[in-house]
Amino acid sequence: MTAAGTRKAVHFGAGNIGRGFVGLLLHEGGYEVVFSDVADALVDAINDVDSYTVHEAGPGGADHVVTGFRAVNSKSDPEGVAEEVATADVVTTAVGPTVLRFVAPTIVAGLARRSPDAAPLQVMACENAIGATDTLRAEVERAAGADAEELLSRAVFANTAVDRIVPGQPADGGVDVTVEPYFEWAIESGAFGGDLPSIPGAHFVDDLAPYIERKLFTVNTGHAATAYFGARAGIERISDALADPDIATRVSAALEETSAVLVAEHGLDPADLAEYRATILERFRNPALVDTVQRVGRQPLRKISRHERFIGPAAMAAERGLPTVALIGAVTAALEFEEPEDEQAVELQKLLRTEDAETFTARATGLDPEHPLFPAVRDAVASRQTALRA
Repeated sequence: MTAAGTRKAVHFGAGNIGRGFVGLLLHEGGYEVVFSDVADALVDAINDVDSYTVHEAGPGGADHVVTGFRAVNSKSDPEGVAEEVATADVVTTAVGPTVLRFVAPTIVAGLARRSPDAAPLQVMACENAIGATDTLRAEVERAAGADAEELLSRAVFANTAVDRIVPGQPADGGVDVTVEPYFEWAIESGAFGGDLPSIPGAHFVDDLAPYIERKLFTVNTGHAATAYFGARAGIERISDALADPDIATRVSAALEETSAVLVAEHGLDPADLAEYRATILERFRNPALVDTVQRVGRQPLRKISRHERFIGPAAMAAERGLPTVALIGAVTAALEFEEPEDEQAVELQKLLRTEDAETFTARATGLDPEHPLFPAVRDAVASRQTALRA
């Protein structure tokens, strides 16, 4: 806890989601927010202003002014970030699941400096991945080595499910951020022992799994499917892609398949899920959010991996004998995604040209060849490879 009794949150990842969603809600919860990032220009830009504005674009949107923040460069001043963590109440991340391992040593250094008598540091990874905070905790444990037991006793770790569309921002926008009005932040409550962090608008739940999978298998599946079908059709914007009746039908069909999985797995109400799907698609249609299929479609190899938005629910469906045709259709469109500026998109097309269908499918999707979903994905891969050779 900082001087004068002010609560403090350290947030790793000062990008658009960090400022426009997590940082905003932490500010509204009364925390001083210390952003940590490796981008020199971004850190400097944040420290050059006393406030920034989060613009909610679309029906019901409002402007929110954020104050009481600063930024520390974790690349040039890791010790400075560790000192902030040592006296923080909350640590959050929005860096991408693959970057959590780079954040962990700084958290370890902060926990080592933290008074054993201080209240436990409340750690939440706000990433588009299942069990991201569990992943971060494992990385912290690994980085702590022999001191892991003692240092982990100074923190509590809670998984979260976060949802807010933050499109690409204009180059001249400074540190202001444009977001959609809608957001959801679900946090598992058990880790906190009744001492919940102050996050207005978040809801604390006993069992997070249904919320994580509902979000990942609806919002993320639908968003990426819209991007890949849109890219195939040569459409630039997400909102324009969903205005295409054929694409809207394909995306809706994929989400009907994921909803069937959620009903089977978690006992969620089909009528509630139908309403949720409609809300999600309406959000994607928001013309005030200028978002492109190329931005949403980036990192296709991650998005077709085993526990991600397509293969994850499709595998669960196949294991239960439920339909997967529409989800396989979305994977097929993902295999066609080309974007020279995206490293994974380039790698995807290279692998499709150099590996046979069986090898590629096993490597890219993580599916065992004996899995009931494997043949359909392998056939989609082979079809794409045939088109590439034509």
